[in-house]
Amino acid sequence: MKLSVFKLLAKINKIALPSYSKKQLDLSKASKLQLAIIGWRYWVTTNALD
Repeated sequence: MKLSVFKLLAKINKIALPSYSKKQLDLSKASKLQLAIIGWRYWVTTNALD
């Protein structure tokens, strides 16, 4: 069940949250909110792949 929840969250992230890699965002110039979004997407993605 946990895996299916994270897969659903990953799909929602892909639709709702911006992709900073496509925008070529420099991490050293990213704001705290952008870093939080990157961290959230990373955490959800790693848990969805397990």
